[in-house]
Amino acid sequence: MEDWADDSAGLVHVLRVIEVAFGTIGMTILTVVLAGALLLRRQRWAALVVVVVMSVTSVATTGLKRWLGRDRPDWQDTLDLHSNFSFPSGHASSVAAYSCLLIMLLVLFVRRANLRRLGITLVVVWWLVVCFDRMMLGRHFPTDVIGGTLLALFVFLATIAVVDPRPRSTAAKAEPLPEVFTNERRLAVILNPIKVEDVGQFRAVVSAMAKESGWSEPTWQYTTVEDPGTGMAEKAAVSGADLVIVCGGDGTVREVCAELAGTGIPVGIIPAGTGNLLARNLDIPLYIRAAIDVALNGQDRAIDLVEVGGDGIEDTHFMVMAGMGFDAAIMEGVNEEIKKKIGWIAYVVSGLRSLMFPAIKVEIQIDDQEPTTHRARTVVVGNVGFLQAGMPLLPDATIDDGILDVVIIHPRQFLSWITVASRVLRKSTIVDETLDRRTGARVRVKASAPTPRQLDGDSIGEGRELWMECVHGRLLVRVPR
Repeated sequence: MEDWADDSAGLVHVLRVIEVAFGTIGMTILTVVLAGALLLRRQRWAALVVVVVMSVTSVATTGLKRWLGRDRPDWQDTLDLHSNFSFPSGHASSVAAYSCLLIMLLVLFVRRANLRRLGITLVVVWWLVVCFDRMMLGRHFPTDVIGGTLLALFVFLATIAVVDPRPRSTAAKAEPLPEVFTNERRLAVILNPIKVEDVGQFRAVVSAMAKESGWSEPTWQYTTVEDPGTGMAEKAAVSGADLVIVCGGDGTVREVCAELAGTGIPVGIIPAGTGNLLARNLDIPLYIRAAIDVALNGQDRAIDLVEVGGDGIEDTHFMVMAGMGFDAAIMEGVNEEIKKKIGWIAYVVSGLRSLMFPAIKVEIQIDDQEPTTHRARTVVVGNVGFLQAGMPLLPDATIDDGILDVVIIHPRQFLSWITVASRVLRKSTIVDETLDRRTGARVRVKASAPTPRQLDGDSIGEGRELWMECVHGRLLVRVPR
């Protein structure tokens, strides 16, 4: 293999780049980045597993090298000869350990089977590339690479046998919340069945965790295309449920929450959609078991609901955001089949196609102020502030302040979107014709021509008008303590 690689100078150059990139320094940087990212997402136990596995693998590899003392192959690449010991391969052990960790995280936190399989395939290909790199440069015997991989696998399995990487219960060490009155702790679950891979397994997990937390055996209802959650929520309320858990995307959550608003029945949210914006803004974890734990054992928070109406639509509610223009065109242009396969990336594809959505003339009225006229590519009215990946579109928005936040965006040229994105990410307070912000309890947006509209990421068709009114503290939701 080393002789064959020598025949191609370009291939040898690529092999040496791989050797340097995934050497000790490169893998240390990757370990720090991965552990840091997990800590930022408050996955402390998973971060601990990453640090332990990578550290122990490194120490064990070095110890075995010195103890066994196997020399490098005589035929290794003549440039930058490696003179230290050969067995086991440090590159193979570190990359194999990191690959095991990535696969573990994919299995734990990536819900979509297609994305999970794609991720695992890419990880395995990466591991194979590094392994063949070691042999094609002649740095190691095949048994060195196999030995390094088996060592990493042993360390990984031994570590997760001792340390569980899954999130711990938010209520495991917390004092019980005081109960104002006693009840039968009746639990109702509303599930959008297409949002979970295995309905039976999901039911078993919820039932087991509910029993551990002192709740009754849950009653189950499934949403349908004809009824995305309203009827189920009404039935749960009439039956006297003390807690309603809803599992689905933002659309399902919106329907259930709108029906239960004002009833005093808390809603536990299990985010299982593509956007999950309400859950993200309430700091509800996206990992299903952790979200179930918050729903069962978290604390209640009174949040705002937004009444909304307009031409061509029945009066309804939204929880997250409403929009007219570019953002609604994105939702309208998303291919549902692609969305099922690649998740939120489908929004990126649709966004690129809709990036130069034509500017429209809009009239905006805040509360009882005089209407103002603007040119805009999109107008977004938000009850929360953050989009996917933590993008602070409305950084001052709070879900329980009784106020709606409005952003009017009008980049005049294609490259102006870069300026808009920069100002959004920096949470810039500059207000001008490109990016304008307003606040108020009541907002009316009227367009000069039929324009795409969306509520909580669901397209509601074209129209000329939307009016919105914030209803303060209307709904109880379960959030982390």
